[in-house]
Amino acid sequence: MLLQKAADVTTRPRFLRWIFAGAIARGHKFARDDRGVTAVEFAILALPFFTLVFAIIETAMVFFAGQVLDSAVEDASRMIRTGRAQATVGFNIASFRTLMCGYTFNLFGDCSKINISVKKLTNFTATQTSASVQTCTPAPPATPLTCTLTMTEEYSPGVGREVIQVFAYYRWPLLVVLPYFNLKNQPDNYRLIGATRVFRNEPFS
Repeated sequence: MLLQKAADVTTRPRFLRWIFAGAIARGHKFARDDRGVTAVEFAILALPFFTLVFAIIETAMVFFAGQVLDSAVEDASRMIRTGRAQATVGFNIASFRTLMCGYTFNLFGDCSKINISVKKLTNFTATQTSASVQTCTPAPPATPLTCTLTMTEEYSPGVGREVIQVFAYYRWPLLVVLPYFNLKNQPDNYRLIGATRVFRNEPFS
């Protein structure tokens, strides 16, 4: 009886190995198979890799847009500073916007979304360093948000020797907005970029 039980115990592992031999052999073969390892590694790294790539591109585009807007304000403001805008009949804020838009290389698409203010100052110490330029409805943190530029646009280019300040703001849409990486400075997925110039008009008559 005891010998029979011992024989059953010794033969059982062999029987189990015989049953699972095929699966074990295939498992060993699969473990040694390195075909497709590049695709598997790429699938694992694809999300962080493309996130990093798009983040770099987004950062570059935001800074490039800021520089283009700043340069456009500088170039368009020269028309006011030299008195050519004041000497041109019918030159108004729409004309100034069109002029400035020509220096943006169509980067901003619809230039009507650029908020512009040209105002006279009493002196350089009266320079305005910030402006309330947007409103969001409903109030954050409620969602979904709809934010728009609300800075009052004006065009007062002044005369010779007067101090002028030119404001320009644009809501730049962001594509990459992640919890651990985003460049937005607005409640919604936009970054408000702006440029300003303060100068004294040349002594034109």
